[in-house]
Parts: sequence; structure tokens; C-alpha cells
Amino acid sequence: MCGVVGIVGQSNVNQVLFDALTVLQHRGQDAAGIVTCDSGSLFMRKDNGLVRDVFRTRHMKYLRGRIGIGHVRYPTAGTHSSAESQPFYVNSPFGICLAHNGNLTNTKEILCKLHDEDRRHINTESDSEILLNVLARELSNVSSVQLSPSDIFMAVNNLHRQCKGAYAVIALINGTGIVGFRDPNGIRPICVGRRDTRNGPEIMMASESAALVSCGFQIISDIDPGEAVFIDNKGGVHRGKCDFEVKRRSCLFEFIYLARQDSIIDGVSVYAARINMGKRLAKQISNRKELPAIDAVIPVPDTSRTVALEVAQNLGVIYREGFVKNPYIGRTFIMPGQFERVRSVRRKLNPVPTEFRGRHVLIVDDSIVRGTTSRQIVEMARESGASRVTFASASPEVIAPNVYGIDMPNASDLIAHGRSNEDINMLISSDSLVYQKLADLRESIISLNPKLDYFEDSIFTGNYPTEGIDENYLFNLAKERTNRKDQSDSLDQYSLDLPVDSAS
Repeated sequence: MCGVVGIVGQSNVNQVLFDALTVLQHRGQDAAGIVTCDSGSLFMRKDNGLVRDVFRTRHMKYLRGRIGIGHVRYPTAGTHSSAESQPFYVNSPFGICLAHNGNLTNTKEILCKLHDEDRRHINTESDSEILLNVLARELSNVSSVQLSPSDIFMAVNNLHRQCKGAYAVIALINGTGIVGFRDPNGIRPICVGRRDTRNGPEIMMASESAALVSCGFQIISDIDPGEAVFIDNKGGVHRGKCDFEVKRRSCLFEFIYLARQDSIIDGVSVYAARINMGKRLAKQISNRKELPAIDAVIPVPDTSRTVALEVAQNLGVIYREGFVKNPYIGRTFIMPGQFERVRSVRRKLNPVPTEFRGRHVLIVDDSIVRGTTSRQIVEMARESGASRVTFASASPEVIAPNVYGIDMPNASDLIAHGRSNEDINMLISSDSLVYQKLADLRESIISLNPKLDYFEDSIFTGNYPTEGIDENYLFNLAKERTNRKDQSDSLDQYSLDLPVDSAS
């Protein structure tokens, strides 16, 4: 996952982009970047690191212009080099910058076509640069000097026919405006908002509505699957849809873990969805008659708090904050590399012994993916004196890799792959283990928006909504990503912070 944002404003937008990226920081902590446009010149700053570290006062002064886009990166494809931080830029046609959240699944096929037919050079291993070059190629086929909304929508439609996978994209086209679009399955989220100023309306697009609201924008709508929204230089909003069949398949893991709980995705409050998850998880736990009486419900901060509180209320058990989280340690799930994840769990969480001593505790987490965090959490509870530990997951068993922008490339990394719940319970050293049922998870969301009939749930089912995802594909993907991550530590790190002048 990554976070993307774009705005057409009435004055300099650098501060708004910065503020929005800090709200989206949970979606990517590896790198950050901003591009702005002023009088035909593009100004870029991007580097590895958190938003607050990448952008200093000198960079903010440099990023001038009332149009811009931004990105926070969480790497799945490619390496961790700052060369692969976004946005990406290509000078022809017009000068285009692109920020992408998601993951393409047919990159080799597209790469061959770009090289053999168009003689386009891809400088990184990032699928986002590939996506940019496909868009650039389609826009280069436009005969007119000035792009019209219909020209842009046709280019995006042609891109949809070539690119498979998940992508929520915001692209800045020099001298024209910005365009946001979403793949025909709508796997990754993106929405549009507006705020009125004395000088006129400002329009923003972002991965999550929380970024819009925090910057004073009112939510207009989500961008629909297969839809493109073009905001011209004057702030005019134009919308265009694919001319072929689309089907909304929102990613279930967005509601469980990825998104902020104050966001609304596809008409569903993430917070309300997690409350529903807690109610259904509590009902399942209460049906486990073999479980001894639970003395306290303890969340694994922060994502599972809402679920855990609802579990406690529905079970009639006290809720306690048994773990203190260090806010200066990033989300362990999205850290690059298993070594970093293992090392960071105990640095991130510290138990409060009085909440465990002599108690049967029910620890609630949002999910169990690799099992690394879960096992160490159970160990900390026992070391703090817990008499019994029951572990509950707000999501079902994660049994299959994700190919749409979440770092789960290898089935062997997943603790639930090919194992029974009894095996998992033993591996994480808990006394009892409870998983949310997939039907209950789906219903937690559908009850809030009945129009959501389908979901991207491949990590729970092994069923992928896009073509070509078979065992051979998954094997090669895991192998490639492992090799890339092994090599990434030796890559030179550099910062790109020079102006890109495309006024000519």
C-alpha cells in the first residue's frame, strides 16, 4: 500500500500536500515525495524517510505552485532505494508526473511492449514507472496540442485495457491539470473533495477521506472503479468512466488494518466496520463454551482498539490497555524485511504487568499474518504473569499471498498457510485461538453499504480477481521480490531535489 494525494488550488499548495501526506503516513513509511507546477515548470523533492524528515523549510520554499501531487511509499515491487521514491516523471508528452498506490500484475508483458514497440526506457524496477510510461504513450497519441477531458479519458481507458492488477493513481500533466483514476476492480481506494476559498474552489484527491477532511475539504465522492476524474488548471471537475464492464471489489484488508478508522471508503465508515467486526467476533467467542472465564480484554495497539473495545462490551468483560506503544516506532507490518519486523516488536510494545498478573487475558489483534508479532505478544503476556492467554484475530486466516500492493509475496511466510488452527495456536504459544469468520467480516461491511457485493479477499481465499495469477506466477513473484530485497541494502542512496524544467 501507498498513499497518494493531488490538488488544484488557488495559491501555493505545498503546505496542503505536506499536511495531507502526514495524515496518510500510515500507508507508507519508506519514502515521500511532492511535485508542484508553477508557470510550466515542475519542482520535485523526494527521498527515503518520513514526511517530516524528507521536507525541510528549504524544500517547502522550493516547491512552489498551485498544482501538485504527493506520495508516501510502502515498497512491494522494486527496491528501497530513494531512486524508486515517487512521484515519477517523464518529459514527453507535455511533462507528466505520477503517484501510484497498488501493484501491477503483468509488468513483464508491458515492459516488453514498451521496449520493443515504443523504445521506452524504464530506469527502475518499480511498476509505477511502467504505469507512467503507459499513460505517457497513450497521451502521446493525441494529435491536438491542448489536451481535452475526452483525450485524457480515452488515454486512461486504453491504459485499463493493458494494465492488470490494482492501481489508484494521481498524475499531474504540465499545463493541463491533474487526473486521478482507479483500476476496473477498484481494489485500492481514492476519493475527491472540495473546499471553497475567497479566490475560488480548490479540489483535492487522496487515498483516504481522512486526508481531505483534515485539510478542510468536504468529501464529494469516491472515484469509482474504472473511473477517471480530471481537474483542469482552473479547478473544473470532469468525470469519465470506462466503456467496458467493471465490478467493485474493495480490498477487505483496507477495512481491517490499512486504512485510518476515521476514513470512509466506498461509502463505508472504517470505524463503523471495525465496531461490527468486534460485535461478530464477540459472538463467536461467546459460543466457545470450552473457554474459561475471561478476566480482561486487551488490544494490540493501535488498529485493534475499536474491535477489542466492542468485544469487551459485548462479552461483559473489562477492557484494559495492557500494552503501551512507542509512537516513534513505525508499523511493524509494513517494515521492509522480516529482520526489521522481528527486532521492532518489543521496541514498539511494552506490557503493563499489573493488567496481566494472574489473569486469563483475551488479546485482540487486527490480524495474524506471519505470526512474528503474535508470538512475541503472547510471550510478553506470559512474562508479565498472565495465567492464560487467548488470542483473537479480527480477520480470518491469511492463507495466500497478496499481489495488489501488500507485502505478502510468499505463502511460506504466512503462518496460516497449510496449517490448522491448532498448529497456529501452538506456534504462537497461546492457550486458545479465535479467528473472525470470513462471512462475518464481509457482513460487517456489507451491512453498512449493501451495494458492496464483492470484495478483494484473495489473502483469505486464494481467489484473485485479475487474470494470470497462478502458482507459477506466485512462485516467480516471491523469488523476484526476495532477490530485490536482498540487494537493496547495497544500493547507493541519493536525494533528487533538482528542478525539472519542461516549459519549452
